[in-house]
Amino acid sequence: MSTFAQRERLLLADLLEAEGPEAPTLCEGWRTRDLAAHVVVRERRPDAAAAMLIKQLGPRLDKAMEEFAAKPYEELIQLIRTGPPRFSPFQLKQIDEASNTIEFYVHTEDVRRAQPDWTPRELDPVFQDALWSRLERAARLMGRGAPTGLVLRRPDGQTVVAHRGTPVVTVTGDPSELLLFAYGRQSAAKVELDGDKDAIAKLHETKQLGI
Repeated sequence: MSTFAQRERLLLADLLEAEGPEAPTLCEGWRTRDLAAHVVVRERRPDAAAAMLIKQLGPRLDKAMEEFAAKPYEELIQLIRTGPPRFSPFQLKQIDEASNTIEFYVHTEDVRRAQPDWTPRELDPVFQDALWSRLERAARLMGRGAPTGLVLRRPDGQTVVAHRGTPVVTVTGDPSELLLFAYGRQSAAKVELDGDKDAIAKLHETKQLGI
């Protein structure tokens, strides 16, 4: 039985292949080749990927990204499809699902929503609930850089506080859209914001949302 992470992995690989190596993405400064290299480095070079959390390892990550981005694009796509190496912790279903469901969903939308003719995906309620569950657990971490109080709300009224403070901005949307907003894709997320106008403007402009 396919997991959400496996499904999103294959969707991302197919999309990267279809768009080619030079298509734009929502990741500033990255084309599709760069994003593909990032996904592969994260899974296959943990020594370099650690720089995503430890800034002192930045040069190691930059070198690994450069090396993988120089590989044939088709090879990068195949590495994404086949997944992590045999002894990687990502091979464990629970870790893969917990770590990669959001990773692959967000990066798929990074590619899709950077294209001029993109349209929203129809996501089933079970997947939306799974994304909401992950958002509830990670909201404080993702919202730590918010310049205002930040509350995320589903259309059914369920809420989670991503950042305490005043004034408060309430962001309403489907879990998939709230997730993109909380990951710093404010301009691309289909959400509604309610609160002080200046606070909303600051929230839209900040580049510190997300992890």
